[in-house]
Amino acid sequence: MSPYGSDRSPRRPMRRKLLQALTAGVVLATATGCSYTWKDFPRLGMPTPVTEEAPRILSLWQGSWAAALITGILVWGLIMWSVIFHRRSRTKIEVPAQTRYNMPIEALYTVVPLIIVSVLFYFTARDESKLLTLSAKPAHTINVIGFQWSWGFNYVENVDGDAVTPKAGVVPKELASLPDRFTKDFPAGAEGVYDKGVPGDRNADTNNPGPTLYLPKGEKVRFILSSNDVIHSFWVVPFLFKQDVIPGHTNVFEVTPNQEGTFVGKCAELCGVDHSRMLFNVKVVSPAEYKAHLKQLAEKGQTGFLPAGIKQTDPARNAEVNKL
Repeated sequence: MSPYGSDRSPRRPMRRKLLQALTAGVVLATATGCSYTWKDFPRLGMPTPVTEEAPRILSLWQGSWAAALITGILVWGLIMWSVIFHRRSRTKIEVPAQTRYNMPIEALYTVVPLIIVSVLFYFTARDESKLLTLSAKPAHTINVIGFQWSWGFNYVENVDGDAVTPKAGVVPKELASLPDRFTKDFPAGAEGVYDKGVPGDRNADTNNPGPTLYLPKGEKVRFILSSNDVIHSFWVVPFLFKQDVIPGHTNVFEVTPNQEGTFVGKCAELCGVDHSRMLFNVKVVSPAEYKAHLKQLAEKGQTGFLPAGIKQTDPARNAEVNKL
């Protein structure tokens, strides 16, 4: 009798186990959602980009997955090779030759991960630098204010077409906490309009909860993010991009929407008990519709600006310098 059990041992053949594992993998891969089609597969779970900047983020995401897949195939292959060709024999019980260390292999599995991380770091830093670069003069500027538990939007625009009012070079007191390097780029005569939401608001087109931020298609928009209380995070899902909204600190980024429609936005930072209700919508429309919406806000009396977050001391307000 074999010391490892008779030929009638309950252990299943290796090939049957491999077949079961492959079958389970196929089921998991194909049962992740009925609405997901092969057309969506190249995005690897990402939504369809709706800005000119988003494809760069999608490309970084796809490259990271490709690197992970190549690494995974190599590791899985070595594991399976070891399992199949170096498994314990049923007939030979002697202990194989023992190797204390192998310098070439140890150097390989030290250097290769460093190379992989360095390559990923390079492409991430390159794309991040490009995405956070600001233009000399954006077409539009919107101050987004996060507060418990909704959002406010200051449209820094010359709604009435009069470049004299308000007086050139005078920053409205509500926006005085924003750094000078951003307020100097405000358009002449930007008396502005605002919109402020509550969690119970609903979008007229989709009935999704939260206020609706309007953006013009094909025109660059600068977002200046500020908070009235705690840290929030401004995330428009199909922008493939989000940035923290920090009290006492101003974050800024720019995008150019290139697809009309109404899209979902949310707070991506746990900010308190009603964090899950900090939802909003982004409606991308034609430039003419965008201007019409601003005039509607003005007609409703929503002229001027909401206070732009927690006041910063002057040294903190102008401490950082952004590269244009």
